[in-house]
Amino acid sequence: MIKNGADIVLECLLEQGVDTVFGYPGGAILNVYDSFYKYSGKIRHILTSHEQGAAHAADGYARSTGKVGVCVATSGPGATNLVTGIATAYMDSIPLVAITCNVANNLLGKDSFQEVDIVGITMPVTKHNFLIKSADEIAPTFRRAFKIAASGRPGPVLIDITKDATAGEADYKKEIPERVDNYKIESDSAAFDKVIEMIEKAERPLIMAGGGIIASGASKELHKLQKTIDAPVTLATMGLGAFPASDSAFTGMIGMHGSKTTSLAVKHCDLLINIGSRFSDRVICDPATFARRAKIVHIDVDRAEINKNILTDAYLIGDARAVLDELNKRLHKKKHSEWMSKIAGWKQKYPVKYKSDSEFNPETIIKEIKRQTGENTYLVTDVGQHQMWAAQFFGIEKPRHFLSSGGLGTMGYGVGAAIGAQAAHPDSVVVNISGDGCFHMNLQELSTAATQKLPIIDVVMNNNVLGMVRQWQRLFYGERFSHTTLNKPTNYDMVAKGLGADAYTVTNIEELGKALSVALKNRTKPTVINCVINPDHAVLPMVPGGESIEEPILEITADGKEVR
Repeated sequence: MIKNGADIVLECLLEQGVDTVFGYPGGAILNVYDSFYKYSGKIRHILTSHEQGAAHAADGYARSTGKVGVCVATSGPGATNLVTGIATAYMDSIPLVAITCNVANNLLGKDSFQEVDIVGITMPVTKHNFLIKSADEIAPTFRRAFKIAASGRPGPVLIDITKDATAGEADYKKEIPERVDNYKIESDSAAFDKVIEMIEKAERPLIMAGGGIIASGASKELHKLQKTIDAPVTLATMGLGAFPASDSAFTGMIGMHGSKTTSLAVKHCDLLINIGSRFSDRVICDPATFARRAKIVHIDVDRAEINKNILTDAYLIGDARAVLDELNKRLHKKKHSEWMSKIAGWKQKYPVKYKSDSEFNPETIIKEIKRQTGENTYLVTDVGQHQMWAAQFFGIEKPRHFLSSGGLGTMGYGVGAAIGAQAAHPDSVVVNISGDGCFHMNLQELSTAATQKLPIIDVVMNNNVLGMVRQWQRLFYGERFSHTTLNKPTNYDMVAKGLGADAYTVTNIEELGKALSVALKNRTKPTVINCVINPDHAVLPMVPGGESIEEPILEITADGKEVR
């Protein structure tokens, strides 16, 4: 059947099972938007306030569903505004297809109006990208792009289409998408034999897991492995929810702001099994002292991650679920009573607890949110102190229920991602934990949520400072608070209401509880809850940059001394 290029774009999206697209129109992409009009009953298009918001929304949709998220933008500034969101998805291995349109073929390379080489710009932050110059390239390229985004280690793919390609015609024949089968193992039996022997000999094993568990859907297999070898489990930030926070074997988060129990487990374990985590600098801190007494096994789908940041003693390459299935079949049941008892003792001695004279502090705020919303909540965060408080205190029980920018650390991620999650799960509660710095970066997307009647709850931890940067200035820069005190005249209630949201400013737990109760009953618009907190609240434990994970700062006394 002969169709124009723009219609083929929409047909290809339908082929791939896409039901929601986030975007913003412009001149070069007008033909595609004309097709969105024709296909409006088949694909939901959510018009964001800014293209970055569209990219974050597609990311939130993908993280919360496991499907490929889709965002669209026009050429030039529309395309470049997607880049931060694309890079966010790339760093956290999130499947996403970004569709942009460019000037016509005869205008390429001539500094034409709103022309930019978006393929060149995004090359370092995509798994792959394409420039389509004719209508007959659209269908095969789209099919390939979606497969690349979802295959192996997931990630974003960009498709740039010239305007004349969207206007041109080509023969289109619908195809059933090729099934993406990630259930694969590259390593041979000998590699498994080596790892199994190491696990069987270990007396103090520690399982460390990251976002790869969630990407592969391997949470059940992870839980089975833990039961089989009787080992404690720690999670990287991107892995939160892969193993229930309430399980007695969970030691807490690992890394710069991980628990003291985890630090001690890393220090004393004799075998560390890393599954689906890339040993990032925020996780390992000082690589020379990380798990220095342990043999290290690394399980990852991406061979490039092996021995990149930490040298391993053995490794297995393959999909986490497939690898764990094989290990679980071959491993004998083990018992490490003494080791698990030691872990339990550390958890009791060093609970992750916020020390404060005020009842209205990060821990009580996060726990009140959890109390009222429950474990089925999709918890989204921006980036900063509030992100770490949410990770420490909410207690994520399920995979795909914690959405946060880990690798890139993107301030302004939260509202857009919450919109994507809420669009994907209309009957669920979606809460974004933000800071006042992050709030100002993409607050305009509240109007998107209001327009779409998406009842996201945006909780702003308002301490009038850029909290995480200020914390570093306090500890390591002699309290020279250079440009981290905000003093913005923003009236949060007025701004939120002006953008179509309900709004509350709260200063104690009782007020927060009442605001949350009302917000949870309101399913027709977003709500902003402005929590006014002390600027000196810190994220602890904390491992200073470059120092050993073995000795985190547990407390900062009134006179500025560190307690470890």
